[in-house]
Amino acid sequence: MKQLLQFIVAFGLVLTLCLPAAPTLAADGRMKITEMAVTTKIVRGNPIDSVHRISATSVGALYCFTRIAAPGDADTMVRHVWYLNNEKASEYTLPVKGERWRTYSKKAIGRESVGEWRVEALDSGGNLLKSVKFRIN
Repeated sequence: MKQLLQFIVAFGLVLTLCLPAAPTLAADGRMKITEMAVTTKIVRGNPIDSVHRISATSVGALYCFTRIAAPGDADTMVRHVWYLNNEKASEYTLPVKGERWRTYSKKAIGRESVGEWRVEALDSGGNLLKSVKFRIN
């Protein structure tokens, strides 16, 4: 009996370690942002860096990358709202079509882009899911 119990515990541990993790949803089962970053480039569907401060002359555009965990029957959207010095600069509506989804929006950067920036990710109900801040010099 003791050997059977040890086998069951060991088998459960192996299953836990080998099976892919389920997406982490918010406590109420709604969509959740698991990663969000402003980056200079997206390569193979992933950000290459995370911008906190950058020169306006060093890049032509920035991207806001978002990794999302959504309910299994997800066919919804996320909105990226870009703010410059607390004024809305642009807004993008992006589809979410799976329980593990990656998406991004792109913002052109020029000399007029200098200031404090914030990108907010909102769900279809307008609820704030996550926000990232950065500065352009």
